[in-house]
Amino acid sequence: MVNSKNILIIGDMPGYGKIGMAAVLPILSNMGHSVYNLPTALVSNNFDYGTFALMDTTQYIGETIQAWQSLGFQFDCITTGFLASADQAELLQSFIRSQRREGLLVVTDPIMGDGGKLYNGSTQETVDNMRRFIGASDVIVPNLTEAEFLTGLYLGRARLTKGEARQLLDGLRACGPRSVVVTSGREEESGRHVVWGFDHRTEEYFTVPYRFIKAHFPGTGDIFTSLLTGQLVKDSTLPQAVGKAVELLERLIFMEQDVAERNNGIRIEQYLSVLTE
Repeated sequence: MVNSKNILIIGDMPGYGKIGMAAVLPILSNMGHSVYNLPTALVSNNFDYGTFALMDTTQYIGETIQAWQSLGFQFDCITTGFLASADQAELLQSFIRSQRREGLLVVTDPIMGDGGKLYNGSTQETVDNMRRFIGASDVIVPNLTEAEFLTGLYLGRARLTKGEARQLLDGLRACGPRSVVVTSGREEESGRHVVWGFDHRTEEYFTVPYRFIKAHFPGTGDIFTSLLTGQLVKDSTLPQAVGKAVELLERLIFMEQDVAERNNGIRIEQYLSVLTE
């Protein structure tokens, strides 16, 4: 494939369930890219089941980075998701900086919470660590809850005015990332479900509306980030990439909405052909 990229995925790997790497790997591989991985945690299953086991891989990350640096491995794009500790954040931020060169794209999904609250196990320390970590990113993709915790603005709010959304984006930009995408919000003036963004290339704010489908699946944020990344490495503009990612994710949720077992996430392998149409 002429435009194939070397993409490193950093995040949690579940044994059961389509979240984290289990969602991202098949999507980006199906797009024709050479995909590599660095797990931040091995997780028995999706957290939505209530019971799970988790293994922190911080020592492995440190040893792997040393091995890769000695071998001279380099990547065209790095995506990051769940981080298990402050030590991981520090190791990975240093590694990303060592990889920094012209053309490298770093996309960060600062996974910490949703629905107005932090996930179990996430604390204010988690927020502080992630606030520092996103400074090494080209594009960050928090949901509204994560954006509110990172900035300290409008905590618990599900709807924002256009002016408030811009303040939120500016608050995230102050942490250091070049471009910002905030998902899962609602526009106060219109009631629309929207994605808010700021594109550093054009220095423009933008809003992309989407159709809300009342069906919760874990891992949709991971899917959105992988779809967005796939568009960005094709040199789509950020608003174009967000629009395409929204369109494709809507289709996936619509096709899966009547499935009885949702805790497992979207059965992504069944729909890979849809994502390349």
